[in-house]
Amino acid sequence: MDIVISFILAGRDTTSAALIWFFWLVSRNEDVEREIVREIGEKSESSVYEEVKDMVYTHAALSESMRLYPPVPMDGKQAAADDVLPDGTFVKKGMRVTYHPYAMGRSEKLWGPDWEEFRPLRWLKRNDAEVPEAGKWNFVAKDAYTYPVFQAGPRVCLGKEMAFLQMKRVVAGVFRRFRVVPAFPDGQEPVYIAYLTTKMKGGFPVRIVERAGNF
Repeated sequence: MDIVISFILAGRDTTSAALIWFFWLVSRNEDVEREIVREIGEKSESSVYEEVKDMVYTHAALSESMRLYPPVPMDGKQAAADDVLPDGTFVKKGMRVTYHPYAMGRSEKLWGPDWEEFRPLRWLKRNDAEVPEAGKWNFVAKDAYTYPVFQAGPRVCLGKEMAFLQMKRVVAGVFRRFRVVPAFPDGQEPVYIAYLTTKMKGGFPVRIVERAGNF
């Protein structure tokens, strides 16, 4: 019962927040949208678990969008006992320690000089060493302590896999037939707001355009 309640309550606002920023970022990167649509076109229109699970490029694009706009921008824990952090900081029992996935996802030290780019390929590699350009994409997950969007260790998010399946199914259902076109006034950019979850000020106004062909 606790797990089901956690899925329903914790997974509602977080997945919707993740998808808002995902659709925004993809709308600004036609090459990424083209590759997602191509991958969707290789799958059937039914909600087959294995097909949705195998959407590795879409999985990478979602991971990359959550790196830049994590659904929960900051979180904290309470020390169960005295401890020392890797940098030598002493943490006394009962103290709260806050970590910042939003800032960590934009760290040049962690992600390199191209950290500002929305680049799903940073999560992928080809599985054919002899002919790498012809091999199938494999998703390469990052260390959970470098990418703590779903937390890490014994407190890792229970709904992580379910969240990815839900988001990939929504993306496939929308992009198979439609394009999501931002409808902000000319020159206006979305405004990032951090509450318990990542928000877009005023919501995300869009035009839904029926897709002609594959792209």
